[in-house]
Amino acid sequence: MTDGQRLFIGGRWVEPDGGHYEVIDPATEETVGRAPEASRDQVHAAAAAAREAFGPWSRTTPEERAAVLGRAADIIRGHLEPYARLAQAETGATTGTAYGMQVGVGAARFRRYAKVEPAEWAIPPQVIEAGPMGRAGVMGALAVRQPVGVVTCITSYNNPWANPAGKIAPALAMGNTVVVKPAPQDPLSVFRMAEALEAAGVPAGVLNVVCGRSADVGEAAVSSPDVDMVSFTGSTAVGQRIAEVCGRDMKRQLMELGGKGAAVVFDDADLGSAVAGIGTTFSFYSGQICTAPTRVLAQRGVYDRLVEQLAVYAGRLKVGDPREPGTVVGPVISAEHRERVESYVELGRKEGATVLTGGERPPQDRGFYVSPTLLADCTSPMRVTREEIFGPVVCVIPFEEEEEGIALANDSDYGLIDYVWSGDVARAFRVARQLRAGGVGVNTVGRNMEAPFGGFKKSGVGRDVGSYALHAYSEVQAIVWPG
Repeated sequence: MTDGQRLFIGGRWVEPDGGHYEVIDPATEETVGRAPEASRDQVHAAAAAAREAFGPWSRTTPEERAAVLGRAADIIRGHLEPYARLAQAETGATTGTAYGMQVGVGAARFRRYAKVEPAEWAIPPQVIEAGPMGRAGVMGALAVRQPVGVVTCITSYNNPWANPAGKIAPALAMGNTVVVKPAPQDPLSVFRMAEALEAAGVPAGVLNVVCGRSADVGEAAVSSPDVDMVSFTGSTAVGQRIAEVCGRDMKRQLMELGGKGAAVVFDDADLGSAVAGIGTTFSFYSGQICTAPTRVLAQRGVYDRLVEQLAVYAGRLKVGDPREPGTVVGPVISAEHRERVESYVELGRKEGATVLTGGERPPQDRGFYVSPTLLADCTSPMRVTREEIFGPVVCVIPFEEEEEGIALANDSDYGLIDYVWSGDVARAFRVARQLRAGGVGVNTVGRNMEAPFGGFKKSGVGRDVGSYALHAYSEVQAIVWPG
């Protein structure tokens, strides 16, 4: 058990003013460790430390910053086993997910931003001819990227390694300093990340980690006058509140919010591929992933077969202890979240959906488990098809013609990632271009980790991943002189 974790502020490990609270293993309901509860004053102290460190850190060279990130990647990779065991205990992730998609991806993201090419952060000099409103002649102009300043990173509970690393690494690579506020359900992994960065030589104040269950902690991390930007991953409702606070001081924002991904499956689709891709909703993170294809729009000619195969797929998934070999679906994060997911399944019944699989609590004696659930005969107005459930639940809606499928897919407040399955690749790309989503998978749920990631509508603001993350944590400055 990790006992009595301290806050990391200004290069020092500090006892929390608010004491500690227990972090619970969602698979066993046992205590994993004790996390610190920061006060508002301590959060503001962390932001002030980041402000003080910003000037010196922003003046270091990209190569110096890359060296720190590279050493951090090596340290994390060298502690893969203990870090993965902790992540698994905090989140209930399966063994493969904890090792590969959590800690492994976290290390890879630090390595990625330790290898930034000059073209990614610099903008080539440009000679711009003066327009009709300017003086005659040629003016020289140089456009450069500057760090934003102090960035508050508020991270999600579903991946306490990849998500924080995807914020911290590009922010530091661009010369920003950071205050990290991890999700209260699983913050211990983020403190291990801070230890790795400290050992890698990150200067005092460049990285700070605060923690707490109180809303005051998050609000202080956003509203501090020392903070220039907020990078948030979480629910749309919380994102809207953060945006309101940021708006008062015109703070920059990067928001990765909710999703209700549509999977448009046409009659000529490869059903095996579609079923396997959609099945990730049931299995990956137990459906606790904003990119999941949770709304399945099936063309009439394939609807019955798709529903049948999805039901068989869901029924074969092993639900249970994520540490056991062969387990595919582990628990959701908490008892409260399990009740929320179950309430949506019951709501679906009342709205007229047919529960083909799931709907019953699995037989485990302990842990917060939810059965993979398939809801058929759904319609677009139902709440289960409009609201983010964030659990192993898939809703299937039939459609007739291509235009109807596109309209149903776009009939959502969200627009993070949608999917199209069709044997006609030209049609798949034609449909993809008409979907109002930040990303579209064509015959796949895989992602290109250099492609921009972010959402339309209430799914977020801005783009990250790859070079786009570097751009997100920077400002563009123009320097002009007489030609």
